[in-house]
Amino acid sequence: EGIILTYEELLAEAEEMGLVVKEKPLKSSAGRIKYNKIAIRKNIPTSTEKKCILAEEIGHYIKTAGNILDQSLINNRKQERQARIWAYTTQIEIWNLIKAWEHGCMNSHEIAEFLEVTEEFLKDTIMYYRCKYGVSTNIGHYTIYFEPTLFIMTESSFPCQAKNE
Repeated sequence: EGIILTYEELLAEAEEMGLVVKEKPLKSSAGRIKYNKIAIRKNIPTSTEKKCILAEEIGHYIKTAGNILDQSLINNRKQERQARIWAYTTQIEIWNLIKAWEHGCMNSHEIAEFLEVTEEFLKDTIMYYRCKYGVSTNIGHYTIYFEPTLFIMTESSFPCQAKNE
């Protein structure tokens, strides 16, 4: 439950899938995939940011077909969303939110750092889970609330709230 991968581990997984990942001087995007080749913009400063981009590009490899660059087309937007959902749910499984809470993370910065994702990626993932589960969901003996802000409680505890900053 809830494995947290580093950028290097995700690179190894991509390689096992037969993907070739290279850092290149991309101008218009942070990441691109064509067939089994993924390019990640060379000047991205952190491995955390690279990991989030790589996860989405792997999502495109698994979930999309053809050229979906024209986002004015509904089918392309749907495929883009599917790739992002794959990235969100593989990089931040719902159990990972509980792990972060158990680790003592109390705000989005601490949670993102613990999960080795960007705060924006975390925010987007939480928004996805909010759409999927509604205001809250029960996982094991935990209740995860997505609104008004992320907080988690157990059946035997008072709520411990992760504060948005």
